[in-house]
Amino acid sequence: MEYETVIGLEVHTQLKTKSKIFCGCSTTFGAPPNSHTCPVCLGMPGVLPVLNREVVTCAIKLGLATRCTVNRSSRWARKNYFYPDLPKAYQISQYEAPICEHGYVEADLESGETRRIGLTRIHMEEDAGKNVHGAADDDHSYVDLNRAGVPLLEIVSEPDIRSSEEATAYLKRLRSIVRYLGISDGNMEEGSFRCDANVSIRPMGSDTFGTRAEVKNLNSFRHVAHAIDYEARRQARLLAQGKEVVQETRLWNTAEGKTYSMRSKEEAHDYRYFPDPDLVPLEISEQWIEAVRATLPELPADKEQRFVVEYGLPPQDAATLVASHHLADYFETVAGAVKEAKRAANWVLGELLAVLNKLGISVEESPVEAAALAALIRLIEEETISGKIAKSVFEKMVATGKAPAAIVEEEGLVQVADPEALRPIIQQVFDDNPTQLAQYQAGKTKLMGFFVGQTMRATGGKANPALVNKLLREMLPEPTAPADGG
Repeated sequence: MEYETVIGLEVHTQLKTKSKIFCGCSTTFGAPPNSHTCPVCLGMPGVLPVLNREVVTCAIKLGLATRCTVNRSSRWARKNYFYPDLPKAYQISQYEAPICEHGYVEADLESGETRRIGLTRIHMEEDAGKNVHGAADDDHSYVDLNRAGVPLLEIVSEPDIRSSEEATAYLKRLRSIVRYLGISDGNMEEGSFRCDANVSIRPMGSDTFGTRAEVKNLNSFRHVAHAIDYEARRQARLLAQGKEVVQETRLWNTAEGKTYSMRSKEEAHDYRYFPDPDLVPLEISEQWIEAVRATLPELPADKEQRFVVEYGLPPQDAATLVASHHLADYFETVAGAVKEAKRAANWVLGELLAVLNKLGISVEESPVEAAALAALIRLIEEETISGKIAKSVFEKMVATGKAPAAIVEEEGLVQVADPEALRPIIQQVFDDNPTQLAQYQAGKTKLMGFFVGQTMRATGGKANPALVNKLLREMLPEPTAPADGG
């Protein structure tokens, strides 16, 4: 039987506030264990939480950016469960009255199609701590509570996703949104953007949901895609064997490429939600919402459309450039300083990204600043150097940090664009290759490329290619037989 995969994603993104959600402890990553704690985030008896206003502002920003309804009134709840990394034995979250509801995210697929993924809700909550398990010779587990109380937004999608490709595209767009808004760094490796995937399958054409399994704490796009694909296959195998899919929580084993059962899936009633008695309901004024709306930047989807219209870029190029607002800003700086935006895009997406990937760094750390790349492209546009030489110059810019004009001058790389300087070189190419010249005259006109290559080689690649072609057409003898291209 053919099955359709049904996927809903729950994303937790850590907010870039300086302090935690209900106390003044620092949220800085990488501090010594348990150094950013206080009686509030340690869950000591008798302490009271105080809401961080900036967390609410961040939630409003994301709600507006994803076309959600920002509820004027929302309520805090206690989610009761015990783990070693949750000292209070409950988590302060939101349940039946979240801050944002009913929005959507539009994700671009590689096919060029745009998929609209609905959002059920966005709510605020505190993070738990972190369990650190000992090495092979240490059978202890340790608890680091630095992360306890760090503010999170949980973004819950509708079960609108139908493939791992759609899931990845949705997550990439969502991460780019939180980064554009400046509310989260979206760093999956550090756990500040992590995903739980609810996966089920149903017969193709059915509108009844199957039994879902939740795969927890996926921290890379690749892991999300692989876990979804594996889960869909696993569930299809169970049904083919006449077995039932059990609703449960599973963990992804990266090394084996498999999911393993962790525990039976909890339902809402298992957490015994009830309103938190220490926090009053949250009331948000229309003035606050509008003040936040006024601070929203141009978002990825809008920027992508503008790049297509304003710069004439193919949609796929525009989508790649806007995935990071730093990369988009870099491109716009280059494009604004050269004649052809498409050439700027080609250099940013080609040579620049290749270097960044090779060095394992972000565009903010690029060894070649946007103004320097623009200066290099202008040298091509002015026909001072050829495109081929420009690539060599770019490599030297990466290695030395020097300006392109300085490298060109130091190494004598100025393009030869004087016809009178090129004519004797071309004539020497003819003299050195009489056989090919005779074949060309006999009708093998495809040898034109051979003479172009020989001339470029003779000039060390410095000759202006367009001028070389023009002079060759003038200087090559007319074929005495019909051109056969051979």
